[in-house]
This record gives sequence, structure tokens and C-alpha cells, in this order.
Amino acid sequence: AFMKAWVAACKSGGSPARLVFPKGTYVTGPLVFAGPCKASKITVEVQGTIKATTDISEYTSPEWILFESISGLTLTGGTFDGRGETSIKFSKLTNTVVHGITSLNSKSFHTHVYMCQNFKAYDLTITAPSNSPNTDGMHISSSNLVNVSNSVIGTGDDCISIGQGVTNLGVTNIICGPGHGISVGSLGKYDDEKDVSGVVVSNCTLRNTANGVRIKTYSGSPPSKASGITFRDIIMDVVKNPIIIDQKYGSHKSAASKVQISNVHFKNIVGTSTSDVAVSLLCSSQVPCEVELVDIDLKFQGSSNKGKSASSSCLNAKVKTGGKLNPPACR
Repeated sequence: AFMKAWVAACKSGGSPARLVFPKGTYVTGPLVFAGPCKASKITVEVQGTIKATTDISEYTSPEWILFESISGLTLTGGTFDGRGETSIKFSKLTNTVVHGITSLNSKSFHTHVYMCQNFKAYDLTITAPSNSPNTDGMHISSSNLVNVSNSVIGTGDDCISIGQGVTNLGVTNIICGPGHGISVGSLGKYDDEKDVSGVVVSNCTLRNTANGVRIKTYSGSPPSKASGITFRDIIMDVVKNPIIIDQKYGSHKSAASKVQISNVHFKNIVGTSTSDVAVSLLCSSQVPCEVELVDIDLKFQGSSNKGKSASSSCLNAKVKTGGKLNPPACR
């Protein structure tokens, strides 16, 4: 029934089309909403709850719901209660708006934005238990002009993870926790990865997360670049590793990462760290990273080592500083 309704809406004439799933609870196997569509724009409005079937044999691909090759899609409302490996994948879309949706119980990534151009998401609620592996709230890769804002994300992995080939991304006003924070990476896992550039993460609050704002690359990686990345105006509320660059991620290899990290800015980041190393810049000996720290105020709030103050740890990092710095920067 979902597919028949989609085909009818997609094939309708050149004017905008609207597809509405009324209130109620629906159970469905994998769905592929594919274009291109004749409709100039298409809105999918979910008023109820869509649940994934528990019959795993119905799943032939990693995602449960796929929106693909559509221009002018708006997805709004409703709850997606998923058991697929990736609950919702957005692939090869242009001029997309996603807002007001709730994603629960994903088996792995809640949402994956892939090869999209001009993608805007806001007012999302994404929830998974803190001990659920790989339940990234939103994973973004190979996409340009993406904006994610005004959302509440709590997962067992990164609230937002930024993969290879992402350019011109804005992330703002996100409440993240529990989870592993907001991360660029992991980068450098595969050959021929595209560079990451033009990322701004701002006005976010991270609560009870394992990491705050992070860049991570694999040891022994092929060469690529991550540059023009700014984390600013961020509150850390009882966060284990508030500021972290880790270029030995996932590592049993001893070879240095060849992902070059440069033009990275951490500005006006305040709050509490449950680790006494509040700023950790573990960079590559092959391509040392270039980082600016401005107006950092992170107080140590650990259950042990009472009276200890927060510190910084650096390796192969070229650090510029400005404003107030607590902990003091290492050089």
C-alpha cells in the first residue's frame, strides 16, 4: 500500500504532490521511495507510527527505508520505530527538507545522508539506549550543503558522525546525550576517500557523553584532508573527553595516519570534564595537525582525584591560542 501510494504521487504531473500516512500504527518491511519523480516537489507526511517488521528474512539491504534519486523531497512528522540496520537512508537527493520526525530503536545508524546536495534537517528526535552499538543518530557522507539543527539526539554511538566527502556542513543547536559526541570521522579507513572541508558545529550542548567534539582518523591511513572545521559555542556537561583529536583510532597498526588535519578551530567551549585530560590532541607524526584553541574553560569534575585540575595533552600538534584557556594549552 505504501509503494502504490508513492508511485501515484511520484508520477503525478508537474505540480507539487503530497503523500500522507494517516494516524495509526503500521508494520512494514523494507521500503524504497525512489525517483526521479514527475512531480516538481513531493511531501511525505507521516501522522502516525511506522514499525519495521521483525522478520529479518525480508531485509535484503542494510537499510529499512530508503529515499533515493528525488529532487524537492520534504519528509515531515511521525515516528519511525526501526529494526533495520540503518533505519532511514537518504541517497542521491537534491533540495531536501526533513523535519519533525522521531526515530527509535534502530539496529544501527538511525539516519544516513549519502550523496545529497542541499539537505536540511531540523526538529528531529533520535533515541537509542546508551549501550547500543553503532546507533549513530545521523551519519553524513559524500554530501554538500547539509544543515542539521534544533534536534535532540541520544544514542549508543555518535550523535552526529561526519564521514568522507562532506563539504559545507552546518550543525547547530543540537542537544546530544547519551552517546559518543559529535565526530568528524572515522576518516582514512579506505583508499581514495574524498576530503572533508567547511564544517561548522555551533551552539550545541553535550550531556553525559563519552566524547565531546572529536576528529578521528585511522592509523596507517591513505592520504586525504580534513580542513576548515570549526567547533564553537559549545557546552560540555559532564563529558569524558570534551575536545579530542585521535589519529590513532581503531588502531592495531603502528604506521602514522596520512589524513592531514588543518585549519581546525575550537572556540568558546565551556563546562565540565570527567577526565583530567580535557583537551587531547593526538595527531599524526607524518602530517602534524594545525589547531586553534580560543576561550576554552573546562573544569575537571571526576569522582576520583579530588582537587586535581584539568590538563591538556598534545602530540604532533601545531597549536595557536587566544583568549582564556583552562586547561592551559600544550605546545
